[in-house]
Amino acid sequence: MRQPTPSAVDPDAAATLDALRLLAERPEMSQRQLSQELGLSLGKTHYVLHALLDKGLVKIKNFKRSDNKLAYAYLLTPRGLSEKLRLTRSFLARKEAEFETLKATIAQLRQEVAANHNQ
Repeated sequence: MRQPTPSAVDPDAAATLDALRLLAERPEMSQRQLSQELGLSLGKTHYVLHALLDKGLVKIKNFKRSDNKLAYAYLLTPRGLSEKLRLTRSFLARKEAEFETLKATIAQLRQEVAANHNQ
């Protein structure tokens, strides 16, 4: 199971990015499989998927499975690919800023430990 993308800023943006990333890799996933991979309820997954469809980020294509059952592929549209890239850049910038803050905090804590150790 994929680790969900954490987002304190916008949980819907995190779910959207996670769904777009998964569907780009495996467009033939069922809603149930997508739900399990995202770590979301089936209802929330249905909501996220339909939001992607409504925004024109994903389109549905029918195909036949080997067991003669009709299934769907969720394909990212050009707009969906652009949104995935935009969300990825935003997520990366946020995480890089968090990383820089964390590095500064670690450096400060090391100085405090060294100062206290020398006393």
